[in-house]
Amino acid sequence: MVKQKIDKSYDGSQIQVLEGLEPVRKRPGMYIGSTGYDGVHHLIKEIADNSIDEAIAGYASKITVTILNDGGISIADDGRGIPVDKHPKTGKSTLETVLTVLHAGGKFGNGGYKVSSGLHGVGSSVVNALSIKLVAEVRHDGKLYRQEYSKGVPQGEVAIVGKSTSTGTTITFYPDDTIFKETIAFDYEWVVNYLRHQAYLTKGVYVAVRDERTNERQAFYFEGGIKSYVKHLNIGKDVVTDDIFYVEREIEDSVIEVAVQYNNTYVETIKPFANNVLTPDGGTHLIGFRSALTRVINDYARKSGLLKEKEENLSGDDIREGLTAIILVKLPDPQFEGQTKNKLGNPEVRRYVEQVMNEYFAYYLDENPEVAKKIVGKALLAARARKAARAARDNVLRKGALDGMGLPGKLYDCSSKDPSASEIYIVEGDSAAGSAKEGRDSKTQAILPLRGKVLNTERARLDKMFANKEIVAMIQAFGVGIGDTFDVKGLRYHKIVIMTDADVDGSHIATLLLTFLFRYMREVIEGGYVYLAKPPLYSINRGQKKNYVYDEPDLELALKEIVSQKQGRGTTVNEGDDLLKQAGVTISRFKGLGEMDADQLWETTMNPDNRVLIQVRIEDAERSDAIFTKLMGDEVSLRKAFIQTRAKDADLNDLDI
Repeated sequence: MVKQKIDKSYDGSQIQVLEGLEPVRKRPGMYIGSTGYDGVHHLIKEIADNSIDEAIAGYASKITVTILNDGGISIADDGRGIPVDKHPKTGKSTLETVLTVLHAGGKFGNGGYKVSSGLHGVGSSVVNALSIKLVAEVRHDGKLYRQEYSKGVPQGEVAIVGKSTSTGTTITFYPDDTIFKETIAFDYEWVVNYLRHQAYLTKGVYVAVRDERTNERQAFYFEGGIKSYVKHLNIGKDVVTDDIFYVEREIEDSVIEVAVQYNNTYVETIKPFANNVLTPDGGTHLIGFRSALTRVINDYARKSGLLKEKEENLSGDDIREGLTAIILVKLPDPQFEGQTKNKLGNPEVRRYVEQVMNEYFAYYLDENPEVAKKIVGKALLAARARKAARAARDNVLRKGALDGMGLPGKLYDCSSKDPSASEIYIVEGDSAAGSAKEGRDSKTQAILPLRGKVLNTERARLDKMFANKEIVAMIQAFGVGIGDTFDVKGLRYHKIVIMTDADVDGSHIATLLLTFLFRYMREVIEGGYVYLAKPPLYSINRGQKKNYVYDEPDLELALKEIVSQKQGRGTTVNEGDDLLKQAGVTISRFKGLGEMDADQLWETTMNPDNRVLIQVRIEDAERSDAIFTKLMGDEVSLRKAFIQTRAKDADLNDLDI
């Protein structure tokens, strides 16, 4: 458990005021990014980050988040409690100043926080401004203080409403539905995932989450911190060694934490954080880590004789294959690039991280020669595979150049050269591809047929992929390259539509394709360019008229609607009777896309006016990574458990075996 410190000097003089609050309700998107789902949940982050900062500073050990039945959310900590004394600049209570003045907080100097994740955040005042109701409760100096707000406006003075034997802050707020018109409902899974990450990054803090709507609850406590995080990320993966390298060192006024473990996959997973904020675009801490890792492993490989004198150094890509690492730096003045904090810019941090890795990771390899030998051996295998992949790629490119502009011969391309207006259908089977080619809009729709099962790229390096005709055809058709040549700007189609049969085999092929895109072209998914086509499962035939439905529930609803129309609106449809007889129609079930003629395929699945497309999005990269590992990796027991836990959800009457 985190050991709490006592700070009697924490008062209003440590809170600085930068500017007013007025623009927030007028232009909320400027402060929280959006007024949709993401914006609503960003509000939680702003309040919870304040509690996390108290834990990072050593003043809080427990954070509790409760999603309330009445649409609100309550976030409580056992930190120092926001000061309630009169603020020296505003003349108001410091609590009211923090909640009503933009960028007022204890994170701008004067000793409030040495390290904070929220310096560039929008703060509690913005949450207050965008809430129809917010209640702040502070436990401080043996008293319980309370103040209520509506749309950022105080509904009264700060009042003492009781006694308290503890300290801390509880903020309860209700998003304003006139601002967040899309949704004001909180997603329990989002809250759990966010707080789990924060618990990993703040070792020793206890975090509890409860949803009053469903009575679901979870709690997290990780004494190992980011070491536990690395272990979590490698669940289901064959690790090179059970041991996890971990170091934590303070340099000047910053703290550097690094955890490293290798697995036998072919992808790297590095998560860099600055003051608990994920920096997906990296920055100086990531640059320092990568350069030091490459240098240390090459130096060890040379002096141990694992890398011969005439052999070239291992590349950074070779060394990072199968690497799982967390880099967490804590510094008093983080220089993030932009409001989104995607990249850290502090130049001194590169030197700090390099210094720590050069010394302690080198020492770790020297002290663990068996571990070091396995790490270097994996990198040597990666180097050989990289050379083989380069040769295979060059061979593919040479052949492609002879085939005409490097496009696969089996591609039925569209005439448009505008990527934003072009789409490519990845189609399973020759017959379906034939119908798709005949029925498509050839100006904007390209067709790429697949023959047979695609290579499982979860278990294959690039050299194997270049030997697979289906994978090579997609690489050529998409135009983005792969590996060190990948560039999403070269994408030739802004809709990549995976169109497979609505059965087990079709789902398997779609999963194989998504695995390839997720592992080797993730930016294509992240850019919103990948879709799944949803072909209909049934045709309802009424004379010459046909209606298409996509699954069993849709079929039942459609039949009930037909019966209702025949018997008159408002008639109760008798569930016990045979709906099909009552409706007086026949139904046909499609066994696959190949059964549809060109007109049917166009009408149901390819016509932009009628079709149903499901956009593939990566809401949580960690969960996506875990799912692909589970479904497509080498660990059979994980797939077995996945099937067993979900068997109860399967409709035994609708299994395609």
